[in-house]
Amino acid sequence: MSSRIAIIGSGYVGLTTGACFAHLGHEVVCADIDESKVERLSRGELPIYEPGLEKIVTDALRSGRLRFVVGAAVAAAECEFAYLCVPTPQGDDGSADLSYIEQAARQIAPVLPPNAVVVNKSTVPVGSTKVVERVLARPDVKVVSNPEFLREGSAVADFLKPDRIVIGSDDQSAAIRVASLYSGIAAPLIVTDPASAETIKYAANAFLATKISFVNAVAAICENVGADINDVVLGIGYDKRIGHDFLRPGPGWGGSCFPKDTRALVKIAEDASYDFNLLKGVIDVNDEQRERMVEKVRSAAGGSLEGVVIAAWGLTFKANTDDLRESPALAIIAALVKEGALVRAYDPQVANDLPGVEVRSDALAACEAAEVLVVLTEWDDFRLIDLDEVRRRMSGAEIVDTRNLLDRAAARRAGFVYRGVGR
Repeated sequence: MSSRIAIIGSGYVGLTTGACFAHLGHEVVCADIDESKVERLSRGELPIYEPGLEKIVTDALRSGRLRFVVGAAVAAAECEFAYLCVPTPQGDDGSADLSYIEQAARQIAPVLPPNAVVVNKSTVPVGSTKVVERVLARPDVKVVSNPEFLREGSAVADFLKPDRIVIGSDDQSAAIRVASLYSGIAAPLIVTDPASAETIKYAANAFLATKISFVNAVAAICENVGADINDVVLGIGYDKRIGHDFLRPGPGWGGSCFPKDTRALVKIAEDASYDFNLLKGVIDVNDEQRERMVEKVRSAAGGSLEGVVIAAWGLTFKANTDDLRESPALAIIAALVKEGALVRAYDPQVANDLPGVEVRSDALAACEAAEVLVVLTEWDDFRLIDLDEVRRRMSGAEIVDTRNLLDRAAARRAGFVYRGVGR
């Protein structure tokens, strides 16, 4: 059964959520405050790179099930459900700024039809449903938590084939109504109270970040004892209680979620009188991992980075996205530049130069006269490059592969000194 859904905020989460709901057959209106952005979206021009999303948006626009408008009130005037998908930026103390959520609720409150349901889709701290209820001041409107679990690079699949759907509500009928929006999607449905739903999102991201920091710490041990982290991960991953997912060593985690959500959960715990030392350690290990990658490059350069030409493959925080937020690649490059390195970079989704970084048109061009090549993002494109040709382009013979992406044996056959992580 088709429902009328307003999406307040057409950023990464809002755009994906709105397009996928339209794909499921609902009538969706997405709102944004940027007029030019709304015009581009209405033509099917996406401001982000996300595999599969452009087709979903184009098809939904063509069918008439998806529209873009300027202003939250315009979108919400005739809706049955209003999804709040606005930013929740982080303060210096780690707490989430709810001002955008409150502003959106304030704008839609006067125009919401009777008995509409407002849904928190943004990642918000525990207790945010109460905040929205207070701002709305509409006893006939229920507020429900429906956290998103969208991974950049696979967001469409994550929405349409999710591991689970979580709904938090103190009103059973409202929860059932929100659950009905996902009719046709085969996934476990968890209906709980709002506080539990909000905590699930933070706890999930914190646990995944913990797995990454754990494997990076073990990788450091492997380097010191002569073990191979790839074999270690293979061995422990077959344990059903552990699994292989998120046990891949690298330069540390980044992006729009893990850094913000881990710090936020530490703050939530602090406000609840619990010192979350375990999670603080996870964050510290992540910071240390980036420093370890810089040390690897420094060592490959002979101990000093002053005037050293470095080719950097990858700028986004992970492959299959154009997102540079909290990218470990950028943090590492910034540290290299600070020590005097000259960095020439290539990324399949980044075309413009960045502070201290000259962005080249292709991976081989970035390697011209470079003394060290550092692999920072796990783009599949890099696996297929002819390493013999890379060696001919470079003046040096050092590779620092922070993703263990390249074929180590092939690199050595091409004449490189190969340095991976935990190997």
